Amino acid sequence: MTRPLYHQDPGQLAFRATVHAVSGSEVALDATAFYPAGGGQGADHGVLRWPGGEACVTDTRKDKATGLIWHMLDGPPPAVGTAVAGEVDAARRWRHMARHSGEHLLAQAFVRVNPAFAVDAVNMTHPECTLDLRGEPSEADVRAAETLLRETLARRPLTLDTPTVPEEDLSRYPLRRAAAVRGQVRLVIFKGADGQPFDVSACGGTHVPQASLAAPVVVLRTERIRGGVTRVVFMAGEEAGEYLGGVYRETRALAQTFSVPVEQLAGRVEALRADLAAGKAQAAGLRDSLAHLLVTATLPDGQGWRTLTLTDPALLLPVLSGVPAGEVRVALAPGGRCGIASGQPDVHAGELLRAALAVTGGKGGGRPDLAQGATLNPADFFAAVRGALAPAHSL
Repeated sequence: MTRPLYHQDPGQLAFRATVHAVSGSEVALDATAFYPAGGGQGADHGVLRWPGGEACVTDTRKDKATGLIWHMLDGPPPAVGTAVAGEVDAARRWRHMARHSGEHLLAQAFVRVNPAFAVDAVNMTHPECTLDLRGEPSEADVRAAETLLRETLARRPLTLDTPTVPEEDLSRYPLRRAAAVRGQVRLVIFKGADGQPFDVSACGGTHVPQASLAAPVVVLRTERIRGGVTRVVFMAGEEAGEYLGGVYRETRALAQTFSVPVEQLAGRVEALRADLAAGKAQAAGLRDSLAHLLVTATLPDGQGWRTLTLTDPALLLPVLSGVPAGEVRVALAPGGRCGIASGQPDVHAGELLRAALAVTGGKGGGRPDLAQGATLNPADFFAAVRGALAPAHSL
């Protein structure tokens, strides 16, 4: 098996080891500081060097059956027995430690708000991490957990302790959830100066030495993913700080375009939304009035048919609405938009439109009383409708 150096010292990023096995582009080492993907945490990346060669480590995985940790390389691997020097990508490792620590701390905060908010699953492989909780936390619960954690990290220094204890001793520790491993169990404990733990979890991941280094831990949103389970999407550490800083800069720039301070932007946007809604309602009323004028200005033929050529596609539906019994309207708008409305029982608007579009090209259809579509040959649309009509209904 491979000796996991990241358990002894997660800050150790450079190490020396020997190639234990080779499989394709992967090598297994007798010891490694590279953390393999697992427990919701992503794999470490970095580089391996040996006399006469080097290659980037693009993935790391653990074979649970053998205990070997395999390193995927982007080039030819060294032979078995080769001494190598490894170097873990420090920035990637640090992001992963902050995310994983933030997950532990936030999960504990939710449990303290309500013990029913137990963890169902986690994922920290992307900047937007997820914490799936049972118990259906509300928005108020989310804010309470976020506030509790923020105040805890600000007022109570929490340090990391990672003892490995025998399974039979686990009852001595206030585990947030039952351990899934047996035998010797590695614990991740964030505790205060008084020795009292804030969170205790069985975990093989890497974590920051001080809980405050995972701050800020910010909940971005929640999603109901299935019955009884709510997904909490959060960010932690430097990634969260960079994200919030970017959001603030964009928000400030937007506020400046409206000549208001950031804190008044929401009110300004809400006022503009109200103005927009009022404007849309007024425009709709004007379109309806114009449509009515266009219809009344177009005289029907002897069979109660009106043909209308419009200058605005937005007028199509209004002129086709409210057709009285005994009347049929055929309308054509810019872009080939077209429609037929029928108040005559023996004229099926949908069938008539499809027949006309079969001649002029395009797509469309609808109900017996109303049909809309688009023609590829607007110049011949009215003639195509005439040709599709029974003689008694010719335009």
